[in-house]
Amino acid sequence: MLLILLVAMLAGVSSRHASAQTPSPLGEWQYSAGIPLEKLYQGSEADWQVRVGIGATFEPRYTGGDVYHTLMGPSLDIRYKDLAFFSTGEGFGVNVFQGQNWRVSVAAVYDLGRRVKDDPADLAGLGNINPAPELKVAAEYVVSKDFPLVIRTAVTRSFGGSNGDIADVGIYMPMPASSEHFFWFAGPSFSVADSNYMQSWFGVNAAQAAASQYPRYDAHAGFESAGFGVTFIWFVTKHWFVTADGALKRMLGSAADSPITKSKTNGVTDLSINYSF
Repeated sequence: MLLILLVAMLAGVSSRHASAQTPSPLGEWQYSAGIPLEKLYQGSEADWQVRVGIGATFEPRYTGGDVYHTLMGPSLDIRYKDLAFFSTGEGFGVNVFQGQNWRVSVAAVYDLGRRVKDDPADLAGLGNINPAPELKVAAEYVVSKDFPLVIRTAVTRSFGGSNGDIADVGIYMPMPASSEHFFWFAGPSFSVADSNYMQSWFGVNAAQAAASQYPRYDAHAGFESAGFGVTFIWFVTKHWFVTADGALKRMLGSAADSPITKSKTNGVTDLSINYSF
């Protein structure tokens, strides 16, 4: 129990860099790993919790692509009591309902879209998916202190861009072999999307077929992907810490069958260096 308590007290420090809201092999739970555990075990929280840093991610140039690149950006996580947060992982939002072992949040996030110049050899003729604001409604539930399994669900609506909805479900928990200075989480996740989302990211309409190398393809609502992720947190000093994440995502349904999808399995790794005030 002491080990789990130490893990939970420090778990909320993990944050993500600026590109975290774009479609990614990372599981939705990896953006907020440990936050509900922190409240359950630590109890009362400081009025303000502030963590800042810089991070880098190695990921596909687009979802389903087989060409990878590295992105860098800020890592920021600011929380006020159990009410509001501003995070490069979770967005700008509020916890509208909460209990000792659960919370429901609403947040504004931002999707960077997809640009032809990201991978012109594979995306030429498809046009861009424009950047767009999004609204995310998420819920988290911890089973118990003795069995700290966390279940997280999130539904994200895009206003522009794909003009679609995607729902994510993830499960994770603290893993053995953690200590006061190093601890980790792991778990699976899967995503389901509506037809607008799937068609925007994986479909090819008549105009795109005429302008690109691809035949016309209609993507349908259903499972978009399933994956597994791992998150590590290492405290170098009392205030300085390093986070690292890794995940694999397997495309499913219309996403896997799309001619745009060059690799049905995508991976991602990221690393950030942070300071906790």
